[in-house]
Amino acid sequence: MKYQICVSGAASGDTVQQSHELAYTLGKTIAESGHTLTTGATVGLPHFAAQGFMSVKNSKGVSVGFSPASSIREHISVYRLPTKEFDYINFTGMAYVGRDVHLVRSSDAVITVGGRMGSLHELSTALEAKKVCGILLGSGGLADYAQTLFENIWAPNMENVVFDKDPEKLVRKVIRRLNERYKDFHPLANDGQISKERAGLG
Repeated sequence: MKYQICVSGAASGDTVQQSHELAYTLGKTIAESGHTLTTGATVGLPHFAAQGFMSVKNSKGVSVGFSPASSIREHISVYRLPTKEFDYINFTGMAYVGRDVHLVRSSDAVITVGGRMGSLHELSTALEAKKVCGILLGSGGLADYAQTLFENIWAPNMENVVFDKDPEKLVRKVIRRLNERYKDFHPLANDGQISKERAGLG
């Protein structure tokens, strides 16, 4: 299985300075694992994750950005967001709040590094959507308050939340949890077989 793994984190603020190398390693590890990286096509920690992903040559995955803008012109001129670290940008036209929901719903897992209120929105959406969630401890911001939050406020889907201080180990934990989730899922082997079955010839 090739999974779509979202890296969620602050676009600016202290945690960007503190944890940019951790975010870079998250993206690099996702690429090395052959999976697809999804981000909010933004600056800050998600951008460092996208840079880390693109540092891996011949990765079997792709870097997909979910933009709040409705076009490349708006993405660059209005939102002033990057472009070169993405193989594909989905121009959602949903502003930041709608973009967050679309990004999370389109991902198999969400990893939080650092993070502010926007990352909290993405994390809560991921929990409600029953996504696998990874929390990178020691990266500051939301990631370091998440355990306290969960101890005091009930959250759904807690059985699918994993924690670690090491970005590489956290990615591996997330992938293992996804493998467990999909262990009973057997996709058809190839497009030819799918086409035959759709035509009633399989």
